[in-house]
Amino acid sequence: MVKRNVDLRSDTVTKPTEAMRAAMAIAEVDDDVLGNDPLALKLETEMAKLMGKEAALFVPSGTMGNLISVLVHCDIRGSEVILGDNSHIHVYENGGIATIGGVHSRTVKNKDDGTMDIDLIEAAIRNPKGELFFPTTRLICLENTHANSGGKCLHVEYIDKVGELAKKHDLKLHIDGARIFNASIALGVSVDRLVQATDSVSVCLSKGLGAPVGSVIVGSKSFIAKAKRVRKTLGGGMRQIGILCAAALVAIKDNVPKLATDHQNAKLLASELNQINGLKVDPKSVETNIIFLEIEQDSKISAESLCKNLEEHGILLMQESSSRIRMVVHHQISASDVNYTINCIKQFVCGYPLQSGY
Repeated sequence: MVKRNVDLRSDTVTKPTEAMRAAMAIAEVDDDVLGNDPLALKLETEMAKLMGKEAALFVPSGTMGNLISVLVHCDIRGSEVILGDNSHIHVYENGGIATIGGVHSRTVKNKDDGTMDIDLIEAAIRNPKGELFFPTTRLICLENTHANSGGKCLHVEYIDKVGELAKKHDLKLHIDGARIFNASIALGVSVDRLVQATDSVSVCLSKGLGAPVGSVIVGSKSFIAKAKRVRKTLGGGMRQIGILCAAALVAIKDNVPKLATDHQNAKLLASELNQINGLKVDPKSVETNIIFLEIEQDSKISAESLCKNLEEHGILLMQESSSRIRMVVHHQISASDVNYTINCIKQFVCGYPLQSGY
């Protein structure tokens, strides 16, 4: 068997395609801080149209996109945002909304499907009458797909209900849509309809879409005007970003249609892994491109030993604990790569001989 390179750590590890590199090489550029970069303007216009919003803004990363969005909506220090206790903003973004923005987090438990109970969201809203003792809730944040729940999709009916709740209490609704296109493809719902109830959305270009760098935030014209000022304050105002936007435009055109195949390959991988003694995956829980693999307690292997063995075969996984591994499928992982991975895992866990032909 020929050793392969199969990187399943994340969908952020993709390499720019030849089409992206070609577009970057000939990109027409200008100074984006001055508002003149043609490809930045083209990308922002296209993303705003796709999302059904008035305007958009390119930012260096998804973390910055979420931070900017929260700071714009919560422009008074000491404001409060309601968000999931297992959300990316709360867990993985270095507490930026608090340390930089002075925004207080009020968490609601994420259910297994990534949602928060709507009654609990409403119960968490504070200070409608300006009481002295509590921060004032100004924003609700959702995440779609929800990464820590295994790439689960938030359905449009749920998002609409949260949007109605936000309007009822004069709050804003932001979606961390790092993988919003994955949700759109999996649910068979257009992305603009999926985010119709929101005031802002951050969309990652370098995850499922496979571009090398960047995210886009979308919203109203007034929201984006304020976002530009915050982006500048945070050091996110760059110059000739058309080079990056050129790759992003290729990614939208070429890779969004491939997301369905990513989901199929993830489901194939999950189904096969679940049939191996000592390993556990719930295939029904895999809705998009993220898989959580559990090592059963009576297994003779550990997550660490499995990851180390597979690395020798060129397969990279992300260990999350002593018994849990995350795998993320992307457009540069083929069905053949999936079969190669399954074969190598069976060899290590079950002692099966390595098969040829891959």
